[in-house]
Amino acid sequence: MFSPPRCPYLDCPQHFAPAPRFCRRHGTYLPKCRSQPVPRFRCCSCRRSFSRQTFRMDYRDHRPDLNAELFRSIASGVGLRQTARNLRMSLRCTELKFRKIARHLRRLNLNLRGTLDTGAVLQFDEFETFEGCRNTRPLSVPMLIEKRTRFVIWAESATIRPRGRMTPARRRRIADQERRSGARKDRSQRAIRRTLARGAALVEGHRTVSLQTDLKPSYARIAREVYGAGRVIHGRTSSRRARTRGNPLFAINHTEAMARDLTGRLRRRSWLASKKGRYLDLGLQLWAAWRNYVRRRFNLDRAAPAQMLGFTSKRMSEGELLTWRQDWGRESIPTLARAEHLIAGWGERRRRTV
Repeated sequence: MFSPPRCPYLDCPQHFAPAPRFCRRHGTYLPKCRSQPVPRFRCCSCRRSFSRQTFRMDYRDHRPDLNAELFRSIASGVGLRQTARNLRMSLRCTELKFRKIARHLRRLNLNLRGTLDTGAVLQFDEFETFEGCRNTRPLSVPMLIEKRTRFVIWAESATIRPRGRMTPARRRRIADQERRSGARKDRSQRAIRRTLARGAALVEGHRTVSLQTDLKPSYARIAREVYGAGRVIHGRTSSRRARTRGNPLFAINHTEAMARDLTGRLRRRSWLASKKGRYLDLGLQLWAAWRNYVRRRFNLDRAAPAQMLGFTSKRMSEGELLTWRQDWGRESIPTLARAEHLIAGWGERRRRTV
């Protein structure tokens, strides 16, 4: 039976430090989207009521039954417009659902992860895409993975300046873009530092950190700043080397190729391009969650990357990822497939709190 972990209202004293039996049952209600009644509760402190649905990710959704289908569709490379047609939804509703699901999955991806084994090897690389217009608004996408399991630790986009062949027509378009929105800034160094820092949290306590990248000079400098000069073991490989299985960076190259194939916004020639970089970041988080928890590492494997690392006890389905809200950080209600030691730790933290 469901037991509320806290009062959901931020201004209530039972939100951050809930006491035992801080609430009591307050009847049920039957929503249109579910066949079973949903229990309601009333907080004994603030006297406000809430339900089990308040703690779910699909809180206030009109069609929660479509969330898993929308997640699966977008993670398979289908665009928002075609997804809206397939699910018989309006485009605006599809956009809002996509953003809500992606933000939820970003929190979940951070909450479920733990510490990597001491033998783990990190691989880092960048690839380019664009927002709105290929010739005038390019983006760099730094990505960090764990080599053996192909677990995607982090990926985000950053604006960069246009480069490459400059024809007169392209120069005019760049000048026109700068008149409308100002000179385009290069934020790739900041994104590289943030992405590598996400990996630092997973190797905390390791005496050494194994990192593999290409020969870009800034990678070595930023890696020393993030992981420590005497701690990082940095393997470097030329990006001009053939991208075959014999290439030490094959794992990250293969992951980037999968991201381009299964995220329509990243394809080199596509009308699915994001108009704004922040929506591309949401698409990356949605794909990373699907890759880490739903997709097998390889076709012949039985386990997903997160399961291989011990972050979950089994390979998860799209519906299991979209259950409980994750906006309370590590104190959020565990998902169905969370590792047993993490579930026990969550219950112990609750007992210590109350």
